[in-house]
Amino acid sequence: MSNTDKNEILNKMQERVNLIFKNSDCSAILDKALTMKQDDIIKSVTDSGLRGRGGAGFPTGLKWKGAAAASGNIKYIICNADEGEPGTFKDRRILEEEADKVITGMAICAYAVGVSEGYIYLRGEYNFMKDKLQGECDKWNDKFKSKKLNFTVNVRSGAGAYVCGEETALIESMEGRRGEPRNKPPFPVGAGYMNEPTVVNNVETLAYVATIIDKGADYFKSIGTKDSMGGKVFSVSGDCAVKGIYELPLGMTMQEFVDLFGDGDTKAVQVGGASGTCVPRKNFATTVIGFEGVPTGGSMMLFNSKRSMFNALRNYLEFFEEESCGQCTPCRVGCQQLLKGIEAIRSGERPVSYIEELRKLAVTMSVASKCGLGQSVASPFNSITEHFREEICY
Repeated sequence: MSNTDKNEILNKMQERVNLIFKNSDCSAILDKALTMKQDDIIKSVTDSGLRGRGGAGFPTGLKWKGAAAASGNIKYIICNADEGEPGTFKDRRILEEEADKVITGMAICAYAVGVSEGYIYLRGEYNFMKDKLQGECDKWNDKFKSKKLNFTVNVRSGAGAYVCGEETALIESMEGRRGEPRNKPPFPVGAGYMNEPTVVNNVETLAYVATIIDKGADYFKSIGTKDSMGGKVFSVSGDCAVKGIYELPLGMTMQEFVDLFGDGDTKAVQVGGASGTCVPRKNFATTVIGFEGVPTGGSMMLFNSKRSMFNALRNYLEFFEEESCGQCTPCRVGCQQLLKGIEAIRSGERPVSYIEELRKLAVTMSVASKCGLGQSVASPFNSITEHFREEICY
């Protein structure tokens, strides 16, 4: 398939989905929401099947329902714009081009849940857009006053820590402390920022909320599959014939994805960034991109046969070792030992059979680590060592 044919197919797919990167009257969408009952908004978001687009995939309507039922002196909503997952760059574009949709989604949540203060927690490396984004917030704050909506939204900067993508570490950072995950429960919907009920949603998730209120839950459900409803914004990079940011329906097979984006020699796709799963060529046809298969926060990194999967795995482990907050032993020590282990096997200091001990360690990390960083390391480690062992242990 030529690149021209691929682009034509991609354009047609995006025209059908096109929920985020499409001009919309966000003020009118908010007006529509304000005429609805709060419970009806939460029901619409629930019925749409929208799940968190940051990677975890928690049902958005369920989170809002929990926060609405929680009691507190004040309620908050935080837009998680700490886009630190390697290979992911779609939230940056959404904020640059469709900040109105994100802020509108936050305002809809505020009205439905009873929130009065909102914050966009912006990744430290994205501070170049902070002033412009705060200007958008100021504009909307004036609109909220005119619409008699008791809600304000402002921007807070992160400090460049990967672990702050985890919602409770993010909250710790916002409160002026070192970004470290909290013990759960309690969950943020009951006791989050300043120990008050807090909704934390991803940038893309909130943008989709605005489109759901605009077009309706049924329209959103008509895209994707029964287990993975709606569209998804993908960051495509690596050994590709076509690269960039694309909004596509969930439920595609990996083979369909590779046919559109690959260079004709794709041997593996790393789904979900460094913390995701590596899918080998032999599994492309049977692997679904979605919650019933391999969920993703958006990163899709393609590797061809010229790439060393040992180098890829070592790169991921070096990243995790650097970014581990060090709070819990399984993650702090585990990341170090996994990295040292594959290097020892490669140098001959350890036998090939040692890889099995490392795989057991990765599984232990997945159940004993305090947060998603340590818990997710097993996904890339065990998938790469299972499918590309000959490149790790030669």
